[in-house]
Amino acid sequence: MRHLTKLVLAAVLSLLAAVSHAQEMSEIQTLLQEHREIIEKSSRRSIGPAIDALADSGLPEAQQVLERWQAKELWQRESDGVFFYAEERQKDILTLIDIATGDVVAEIDDKEMDQLKPNSGIRGMIGAALVRFQLMDPDPEKRLAALNAIERDAEASHLATLRGAIKGEADPEIRARKERLERLLTIRFDEDEAARVDAIESFRGDLGVDVRATLNPLVETRRMAVAGSAPDDPSVARVLRPGTEDLPRDEAFGILVDAGLAPPRIARDEQKAILIANISDGMIAGIPVSSMDSQEARDQAYAELARSGAAEALATEQDVDDALAAHSFYEVYITPSPVVVAAALATLTSIERSVALNQAVDLALDALSLASIYFLAAIGLAITFGVMRVINMAHGEFIMMGAYTGYVVQLFIPDYTLSIIVALPLAFAVTFAAGVAMERLVIRWLYHRPLETLLATFGISIALQQLAKNIFGTQARPLTAPDWLGGALVLNDVVSISYIRIAIFVMALFFLAVFLFIMRRTRLGLEVRAVTQNPRMAASMGINPDKINMLTFGLGSGIAGVAGVTIGLYAKVTSELGQDYIVQSFMTVVVGGVGNIWGTLLGASLIGFMQKGIEWMNPSNTLAAQTYMILFIILFIQFRPRGLVALKGRAAEA
Repeated sequence: MRHLTKLVLAAVLSLLAAVSHAQEMSEIQTLLQEHREIIEKSSRRSIGPAIDALADSGLPEAQQVLERWQAKELWQRESDGVFFYAEERQKDILTLIDIATGDVVAEIDDKEMDQLKPNSGIRGMIGAALVRFQLMDPDPEKRLAALNAIERDAEASHLATLRGAIKGEADPEIRARKERLERLLTIRFDEDEAARVDAIESFRGDLGVDVRATLNPLVETRRMAVAGSAPDDPSVARVLRPGTEDLPRDEAFGILVDAGLAPPRIARDEQKAILIANISDGMIAGIPVSSMDSQEARDQAYAELARSGAAEALATEQDVDDALAAHSFYEVYITPSPVVVAAALATLTSIERSVALNQAVDLALDALSLASIYFLAAIGLAITFGVMRVINMAHGEFIMMGAYTGYVVQLFIPDYTLSIIVALPLAFAVTFAAGVAMERLVIRWLYHRPLETLLATFGISIALQQLAKNIFGTQARPLTAPDWLGGALVLNDVVSISYIRIAIFVMALFFLAVFLFIMRRTRLGLEVRAVTQNPRMAASMGINPDKINMLTFGLGSGIAGVAGVTIGLYAKVTSELGQDYIVQSFMTVVVGGVGNIWGTLLGASLIGFMQKGIEWMNPSNTLAAQTYMILFIILFIQFRPRGLVALKGRAAEA
């Protein structure tokens, strides 16, 4: 009797303790206990209600519970199933922290606790739930991180949360991103057809890749076949004809086989083997073997075998033709709503027009950039060729010398910005001196002897290339642009231009302005123009044509050196750098008009735009662009031998 009394008393005390513990349990703990069974099971398929309950609870502790659960910092006590945060401050001893208050509760042996270890799938689900809290976080970086997370892995549940987060957003840029993302999610997940159509139409002409990625699945199709005629239905995208490029014959029959509308086809070798295996007394299914001298006869024999059960019923070539003739093939939109499909098609059409227009702008910017490079490379040649009538085949090597000068300067000045500032005038000085030396030692003795001048400068070109190889080696040397020239100016998802190309364009305009100032506002420019127009008359007026020729050749060589520094920031610096631009330089001068700076500018623009246009039409073969350009020059000089802007006066007759 006494033993029974003790048992009853222990049970009552246990019950009272459990009731007391339940009364003291916090709201967040109570919520976890309600979903304790599925949390303990920890299955990705069943854990969703527990995660959603925490995310939708509105409890201030819910976010931290989810975060620490995701980080594997949530533990459960084996004795009563209560959840805690735990930290291992001593070996095998855990410090328990209350999930509601954050207070230290006790220290316990880690063997009495179970750690919740969510797998990657559950952690992903927790991360999606945490997005709801992060969208309203005071920290802008966390709100942006939440938007990035939604963009990577959007779910239907995010739509309502995102709409609620837009109203209280104070940052205009983040608000714009939220609104854009909300419209994209509306297109994907909203059940209201009108709302989806409005969201689709709001993106007309939009160039964002995310828009096309959202709209393209709406207009995806699958191929189907039906006996007789194709259905007259708005969901049908187009009717296909078997045997055409859109629907090859084998693919069409494969659709019939997959749909169960025709038996599989048998290969001829397989058919022949089966027929041979069924020969009996010179007969196959009652048909003499001697009569099987055609494919039709063999097909008939195989059909008889199939009817008798001696072979599997498979389609012959004739069966394929008959089946294709008896069925219609068409593509049907996967999206069930014709209204949504029509809106998506219209918006994609407007986007394609915008993309084409912006691609044309991007191509024009590339062509303008290329024209700037050609202008920089050709302006020095235009000066020497125009004034002195000297065909300088070593002009490209002055470009190369300027690029190597920039490389050497960067070896001594590690600051890339300062090194470029120093390299530009130094390259001018080095190549100016080299040009003067070349003119004094070689060119001056070969005036009015164009063939000898061409051969001499060609030999100098080879010698300078070999000298560069001996000094710097054959490997490309780096001419590094400053950090502020890194990256590109991005106007939208289609149009962008690198800052280096912009710098080259600005440099080309700068040299155009400098050249015009020298030629029109200085005594040197006046004397150069006089020598260009009439060397004898200029000499009679006290001008030394020999000196002017020397300075002009030096000026053209110096400008080539500065162009080399600029081009070196964009291209590889090697001993062959100049050879990559010498042909284009001569084409620019010839097309533009010898000795005219405006003609050189027009020639560079024409060649740059034409080359980019040819490359756009045939992007897989850049050599073809060069070939077509040379053919164009040959035809051009037949009709405009003096170029686009020909010199006037006596110089034009020289």
